Amino acid sequence: MFPAASLLTTLLLALSIVASPVEIRSSPITLPVARKLNTSGGAINILQHDQARAAALKNVGSDTLSRRTASITVTNDAVSYIAAVGVGSPATTYYLIVDTGSSNTWVGADTKYVVTSTSVDTGDAVEVTYGSGSFSGTEYLDTVTLGTGLTITKQSIGVAATSTGFEGVDGIIGIGPLILTEGTLVDYPDTTIPTVTENLYTQGTIAEIVVGVSFEPTTSESDANGELTFGGTDATRYTGDLTYTPLTTTEPASYYWGINESITYGTTTILAETAGIVDTGTTLILIATNAYSKYISATGATEDETTGLLRITTAKYDDLEDLNFNVGSETYALTPNGQIWPRSLNTYIGGSTDYIYLIVNSIGTPSGEGLDFINGYTFLERFYAVFDTTHSQVGFATTSYTDATTN
Repeated sequence: MFPAASLLTTLLLALSIVASPVEIRSSPITLPVARKLNTSGGAINILQHDQARAAALKNVGSDTLSRRTASITVTNDAVSYIAAVGVGSPATTYYLIVDTGSSNTWVGADTKYVVTSTSVDTGDAVEVTYGSGSFSGTEYLDTVTLGTGLTITKQSIGVAATSTGFEGVDGIIGIGPLILTEGTLVDYPDTTIPTVTENLYTQGTIAEIVVGVSFEPTTSESDANGELTFGGTDATRYTGDLTYTPLTTTEPASYYWGINESITYGTTTILAETAGIVDTGTTLILIATNAYSKYISATGATEDETTGLLRITTAKYDDLEDLNFNVGSETYALTPNGQIWPRSLNTYIGGSTDYIYLIVNSIGTPSGEGLDFINGYTFLERFYAVFDTTHSQVGFATTSYTDATTN
């Protein structure tokens, strides 16, 4: 179930808190993670998955942070980054989706939870509904092992009695903002649950609540194509300088890793500055319907009936211009190659080997709703990202793969 190829997740032991995240060159503690294409049900429908997830993400407000009451079509997770995480003592290994768009950590979707000497049943019911599935069960406190020898004690773990939409994985390790756990304890709707990242900080393992994310473009079903760094950033993974932007205050994007940005295709603005999010759990780049219509017109793309993705001819691909993400004073240019799905993986999404598919699509609603874009992992494959709770900001930098032509 878990591919041998994996990307390394580095867990940083930082020494001091400074005005911006600590930079490192290496760390002795790593957590293997692998990208997984979920083809258990045949060809995967990336667009259906991502749009269902987007609908669930938007269904959060100040009056009800819990998503468990949402009426969202459940689809199976299509593309995921999976971490092998140990729970208990002796540890049982669970294969968990790494998700910046949620914050609960839970197990039991496939491999059932094993009670050990470190397991504490709190007796509290916990449940969360996602666009890609749901779980409900009981909260335990237990020891969590990340990598070799690194443990978190008394970590809250949801133990699923029932779950849907998570075939082939055991659950989620959530590294989103703490506020997303509010409302997930059924009998304590105003209570938050310390996340894995929060506990790494409070237990003194890391000096800042920061996660650095490095992915690289890949053309195979599974690949060792990146790393996560907890507690700081890894300067070997990006080029130039990291530039930070404050977290947005616009709801509902403000409940996630939300930022403000505008998008231009070439020199033409297709989305004026607005709020959206950066999310590892979304595969595509989703933009507001009005921006999507402008993108279709500008690229000459057509909607493919089989995959739902946009499709272009070779001639149109040769004419593609950069898609520019304008964040603060910086512009991050997604090259033409960065705008297409890896052609060697076309059959996994039900596509034809003869076609070129675009990874930009519609979020399903017009701009002005407070979450008007999602920069998914296809964006993160080209730009290093830093999710910085300590300083309430998100950072980006170019990488050696920003201009890659491998797709």
